[in-house]
Amino acid sequence: MSDKLKVAVLGGTGMVGQRFISILENHPWFEVTAIGASPRSAGKTYEEAVGGRWKLDGDIPDSVKGITIQDVSDVEGIASQVDFCLSAVDMSKDQIRAIEEAYAKTETPVVSNNSAHRWTPDVPMIIPEINPEHTDVIAFQKKRLGTERGFIAVKPNCSIQAYAPALAAWKEYDPYEVVVSTYQAISGAGKTFRDWPEMIENVIPYIGGEEEKSEKEPLRIFGRLENGVIVPADSPVITAQCIRIPVLYGHTATAFVKMRKEAEKEELIEKLVNFRGLPQELKLPSAPAQFIQYMEEDNRPQVKLDVNYENGMGVSIGRLRKDTVYDWKFVGLAHNTMRGAAGGAVECAELLKAMGYIQSK
Repeated sequence: MSDKLKVAVLGGTGMVGQRFISILENHPWFEVTAIGASPRSAGKTYEEAVGGRWKLDGDIPDSVKGITIQDVSDVEGIASQVDFCLSAVDMSKDQIRAIEEAYAKTETPVVSNNSAHRWTPDVPMIIPEINPEHTDVIAFQKKRLGTERGFIAVKPNCSIQAYAPALAAWKEYDPYEVVVSTYQAISGAGKTFRDWPEMIENVIPYIGGEEEKSEKEPLRIFGRLENGVIVPADSPVITAQCIRIPVLYGHTATAFVKMRKEAEKEELIEKLVNFRGLPQELKLPSAPAQFIQYMEEDNRPQVKLDVNYENGMGVSIGRLRKDTVYDWKFVGLAHNTMRGAAGGAVECAELLKAMGYIQSK
């Protein structure tokens, strides 16, 4: 019998769910033992349900091909089989909030890729390298839910991963104003070029809801625990534009930053490359050995060359230079379905296990 923690992937047939399944193949700590999806997939084996629409490179892992998919709304049935859940369900926000809380109330922790609970005040939204201390709010959430071990934790929006880590690395220089544009891959919408042929050789200058997320979510990441809730930071003020571009994986960001404290370029680069967090100290299985790399070449980072840095879990920064209006400007790149979505959620689950929040039932 395996001593790994048993995981249910909720919404396991979609792109992020498939990425969860792929990442967890041969994971040293976790094992997928249940998969929840919509009623139309329930009763089918995983291979039957996704065989014709597997969106990732490589094959469906053998370990999950024969798992019978369950209706994700069978909360008690799925929760009774697992130690915790990874959530990528495709529902309305109200439905997601309700079903994730229902799973938590069965004493089954939920680590979610969804945005529905990102602004629930006692739900931690975590980039493990930046704000692991926000897990302290879980104790207050459990009191609200009436649980002993059940809770919800979420990871933030995929687009902020390309620039928020740099702002965190430069915290001591007090960045206070940021203008950012993100150039986002189509997989962020759960699509491939086969699904979305109109994106080929096209750019769409609008992604619903993304600009607000890009402007506000970093402030919650940089916030503080106060009176049992996470209070967002007041600074930096961020304004964003978010654009869909014809690449499959990788969100690129261009950012302009004003800082209250002066710094030399060499200092800022040193802060980037030496930025480490608790995942690196704990050597979590998904944690990149080096969270942020700085690229000296004028034409880097590039999606084709750099998106898979540290197995897609690292962040690439380049073109740091003085600006004529702002203090500094740079370009960032992060893998949107690894660091930005499923990979970031798995690393969050690893952190929660290492800190004792997720345990075997």
